[in-house]
Amino acid sequence: MSINETGSVIPDRLKNIRPHWRGRIYAIIGLSIAVIVVAVIATTIGSVKIPVLTTLRILLSQLPFIDFSPDWAGSTETILLDIRLPRIVLAGLIGAALSVAGATYQGLFRNPLADPYLIGAAQGAALGAVIGFLLPIEFSVMGFGLIPILAFSGAIVSVTVVYILARVGKTVPVTTLILAGVALGALWGAIYSYLVIISGDKIHPIIFWIMGSFSMTDWSEVGIVLPYIAAGIIVILLYSRSLNVMQLDEEQAKQLGINVERTKLILLVASTLITAAAVSFVGTIGFVGIIIPHAVRLLWGPDHRFLLPLSVLFGAIFLILADLIARTVMTPTEIPIGIITAICGVPFFLYLLRRRKGIIYF
Repeated sequence: MSINETGSVIPDRLKNIRPHWRGRIYAIIGLSIAVIVVAVIATTIGSVKIPVLTTLRILLSQLPFIDFSPDWAGSTETILLDIRLPRIVLAGLIGAALSVAGATYQGLFRNPLADPYLIGAAQGAALGAVIGFLLPIEFSVMGFGLIPILAFSGAIVSVTVVYILARVGKTVPVTTLILAGVALGALWGAIYSYLVIISGDKIHPIIFWIMGSFSMTDWSEVGIVLPYIAAGIIVILLYSRSLNVMQLDEEQAKQLGINVERTKLILLVASTLITAAAVSFVGTIGFVGIIIPHAVRLLWGPDHRFLLPLSVLFGAIFLILADLIARTVMTPTEIPIGIITAICGVPFFLYLLRRRKGIIYF
C-alpha cells in the first residue's frame, strides 16, 4: 500500500495506473484518425489499383450534401463500395471486438495469457461451423446462412455451459471458470477435429474458415455484426473503472464498493457476445485478442479507462492491415488471415517486450 498526495490509500496493484491523461487522450485522437487513413489507403490497394483521389471522390459522393460529377468507371465504384469497403469495415470491427474482448478477459481474470477464446467461445463456434459445413441441408434466417448461425450459437452455448459448470453457489471463482473453459474447449476441439478428418472434399473450406477469412464479406454481414459489437464495446467501456478496481483480489474489490459477481457476469456476457459475433462470420482469428491488449499496455499503461478504447482502435488498425496483406501478397490466391496475424503480430509484440525489457504492467 502507498499514500498519494491527497492522503488516499493506493493498493500496490494499482500504483502503475498513473494519470497521464493528456498523452493518452492524444493517443486516442491519433489512432482514431489513423483508423480512417488506413481504411482509405486499404480501399485503393488490390488487383485493381484505385487512385487515392478517386477513392475519396467516390466515398464523398455517397454523402447527401456533396455532389460530384462521376468521372470514374462504374466498375471502379462497384469494386470500391461493394467489395473492398464492406470487407475493410468488417475487418476493423472484428479487430476492435477481439482486442477489447481480450483486454477485458485479461483484466477480469487477472491473467496476462487470457484471450477471447479462453473459456470456449472459439472452440464452440468452430464446432458449430463444422457441423454447418457437413449438414446436407441449406437454409437462412433473415438472409444469413446455416454456418454463421450455428457458429454464433455454438460460441454462446459453449460459454453458457462453462459458466454453469463453474458456478459455486452464488459465486463464480475465476480459476474454476478458466479450468472449465479449458476443459470444455478441449472437448469441443476434439469433436470438431474428428469431424474435419471425416469431412472428405469439404475439408478445404472448413480449414480456411477455421483459420479466418474476410473473402465473402458484404454489407449484410456488417449490418448484422455491428449492433452486437457496438453494444458489447459500449458496455465494456462503461465498466472500465470497475475493471481497474478488480485488479485487486475480489475481497478488496468488494470492500471498495464493487459488486464483483454482477460485474463479472456483465463483462463475461458482453465479451462473449462480441466474440461470438466476430467468429461466426470470419472464423477463429488468433493472436489479436492477446497481442493487441499487451501491446497497448506496454505503450500506454494498464489503466482500463484508456487501455480499452486504445485496444479498440489499435485492434481495428491491425486487422485492417493484416487483411490487406492477406488479400494482396499472393494475388489472386488469398492467405487465411490467421496466418498473417501470427506472422506479423508475434514479432511486433516481441519487439515491444524487448524494448520494455520484459516489463508488463498488469
